[in-house]
Amino acid sequence: MDHKGRLKSLQAGFDRNSLDALLVTHLPNIRYLCGFTGTSGILAIHQTGSVFFTDGRYSEQARTEVQGAQVVIARKPPLAAAAEWLAKNRNKVGKKLRRLGIESEHLTVAARSQLSSHLRSDFRLRETQGLVERARMVKDADEIALLRSAAVFGASLFDRALEVIRPGVTENEVAAEMEYAARRGGAEQMSFPTIIAAGKRSALPHGRASAVAIPSRGFVVCDFGVILTGYCSDRTRTVHVGRPTSEARRVYEAVREAQAAAIEVVKPGVSVSDVDRAARNILKQRGLGRHFTHSTGHGVGLEIHEPPRIASGQKELLCPGMVITIEPGVYIAGSGGVRIEDMVVVKQGGCEVLAPTNKELITI
Repeated sequence: MDHKGRLKSLQAGFDRNSLDALLVTHLPNIRYLCGFTGTSGILAIHQTGSVFFTDGRYSEQARTEVQGAQVVIARKPPLAAAAEWLAKNRNKVGKKLRRLGIESEHLTVAARSQLSSHLRSDFRLRETQGLVERARMVKDADEIALLRSAAVFGASLFDRALEVIRPGVTENEVAAEMEYAARRGGAEQMSFPTIIAAGKRSALPHGRASAVAIPSRGFVVCDFGVILTGYCSDRTRTVHVGRPTSEARRVYEAVREAQAAAIEVVKPGVSVSDVDRAARNILKQRGLGRHFTHSTGHGVGLEIHEPPRIASGQKELLCPGMVITIEPGVYIAGSGGVRIEDMVVVKQGGCEVLAPTNKELITI
């Protein structure tokens, strides 16, 4: 991946964003820009270069991983070290540094106060909203390949779930078997706590696996993902234990049709709100609209939830290289729920579903 190119692209936008420098504190953004994968670091980007600050625990790792930036091993907290370096070198890094961008959505009040205490009063802190995240929305070919690998591997865990899901087995047991298979297969970790929600609990959109036993009849929502080489996968499949009623089949087919309708709409130039509307309209036509209680999807990459948000009222336009989820659902309190989710990459003329499979209702 071209980390130097990413840094240069960000620097090229400084004037447009009224910045002289940018302090990157969000670790996924740091990884995206310079390759560092540790848990402590600050990246200072100025007009003519970049400096990465970390502590002694990461001296070897930083020198091995960081690309496109000078590495400084600090004897004090990286944030303080970065602030002091900027104050000391403000007249040596291109035009005089006055306007310092900060990732306000990732910086605590305490950290901001600490930063200000180390800077001269004539520094002006400028809040940048999602500046790096916007760049991350469009994946390059290497990132798409990594996301495809994560999606394919993550999808394979559903096979293990099908072997384990039985009446009387707890949701935790199903999740544990999937997560063990993930680790054995090479996953760094799960991309979020595995959701196994059975019976009436399947009506909980984020019903994390619990000690509740799977009932003899009802839906089981399985929402799971892995992190592979730093990139996340996200997938949901819903199965039915026991013979489904005609109403259960109707609900499942409505969700399946809604997902297909949304995927059909995905292509460059389409508003994300139009994708959401395509799924929502199908469920409204089936009398199930009020039971679809979340957005249709989200971006996926180094984080499990990234821009863009695929939801009503959002104005972002899709473009080639975006990787998003399409995950409509229906949740009927006291009865059960269904969600079907896939990751898709936006391509010229349409999209590609990563790790496609048959989505006919599976009964156990």
